[in-house]
Amino acid sequence: MIFNEILKKKFSMISSKAAAATYKYIGKKNKELADKAAVDAMRNEINKLSVDGEIVIGEGELDEAPMLYVGEKVGNGKGIQVDIAVDPVEGTNFVANNLPGSLSVIAFAKKGDLFKSPETYMDKIAVGSDVPDDCIDLDNSVKVNINNLADYKNIKTSSITACLLDRPRHKKIIEELLSLNVKLKLISDGDVAGALMVTDKKYSVDIFMGIGGGPEGVLAASALDAYNCKFQCRFLFNDDKSKLRAKEMGVKDFTKKYDLNEIVKGESVFCATGITNGELLNGVKHLNHKLHTETLVTHKNNSISVVKNEIPDT
Repeated sequence: MIFNEILKKKFSMISSKAAAATYKYIGKKNKELADKAAVDAMRNEINKLSVDGEIVIGEGELDEAPMLYVGEKVGNGKGIQVDIAVDPVEGTNFVANNLPGSLSVIAFAKKGDLFKSPETYMDKIAVGSDVPDDCIDLDNSVKVNINNLADYKNIKTSSITACLLDRPRHKKIIEELLSLNVKLKLISDGDVAGALMVTDKKYSVDIFMGIGGGPEGVLAASALDAYNCKFQCRFLFNDDKSKLRAKEMGVKDFTKKYDLNEIVKGESVFCATGITNGELLNGVKHLNHKLHTETLVTHKNNSISVVKNEIPDT
């Protein structure tokens, strides 16, 4: 085990500091400032770590992002070699408009163990840990997957709840789900949070599906791995430029279907801190001159916990 309790506590403080940095921008209609505050805070905290880190999922390419860009070296360079995936603010619109569900997210794994996802779309499907491996498949039709899931759970399809992004590109999937009388949970943003809805029955989501961001898929997979959930994905490319970039990042087969253990290998730690209140986590609270945060910390084959941190309000 390369990630001990001390490191995990430090990891949770990174996303906590990033979430706390956005607090003053909640409901201020400025998602750019909120994102910048989170990025600055996250990078500052990462660079305090005794790790030799590289950002493999970040804010974009070097020419797009001044900090936390893909390929950026972080940490003090003296410790273990790690890959780091970040989404300093998932749901910038939620923060700007004081809506529920925004998170600050970071994941760590041993160097080479996190898939270097290109900035492109990803078709995804995820279900809980109790569902057999052969029950759902990305290559199955919506009807087959839903019927298989209903048969396994011994319930009617009308009792199945599917979570997906509310996007025009999902018009056909939504129509198919409705024709099967499936309950929909449509989310406006929050690709990572949406996938995590399958981890616990209290969220009443049976399946997460549809097309979202590739980088967000890798982050979600890190958490889903700790819960032993089932996850499959496939990258989708709009043009030759995106394929070229994907090839440079190690993608050899543009049509390949990936299983979870191909996206996240070995040991990984995932941290998500609530910024605004949501179903997964409480948001940042201001009490007694301190900012109080709540962070989900998952560690494959070790632990899943919610950590509460206090940060001085400066």
